[in-house]
Amino acid sequence: MPLTSLTPDGRYAAKLLFQFRSEDDKPGGFRIVEERILLIETETAELAYKAAMQRGKEGESAFKNDEGAKVFIEFVGVTDLMSLGSEVEDDEVWYDIRRMKDPMQRKSTLVPKKRDLSAICLERPYRTPPVSSSRRRAAKR
Repeated sequence: MPLTSLTPDGRYAAKLLFQFRSEDDKPGGFRIVEERILLIETETAELAYKAAMQRGKEGESAFKNDEGAKVFIEFVGVTDLMSLGSEVEDDEVWYDIRRMKDPMQRKSTLVPKKRDLSAICLERPYRTPPVSSSRRRAAKR
């Protein structure tokens, strides 16, 4: 089936917004949110949008937190839909072009340390804090 869009590969990226809401939350306050970026392969932007909306609805869930309150993960909507055309590399799933003041000079505040990147933090093994030297000496006696 030939692709009918301007995207030669039929690849789109959709940014979805979800909110976390506790059953006793009141409207008008700050909420924890999650943005998800999905790769969608389909023929047109319209079909990509429909697929993103479906994935968003499927991504809704609920669970009980440690205090026993029900927490809802609610799909807010599609905040952006990007065509990944021939200008995008095969392994790219998102890009953003904008103006920024002195990015190289502000690198230390714009780019987190490697140890603070989400994937690195999640894969870091949990280590118990080292035992202080005074406690070690006491244990040896």
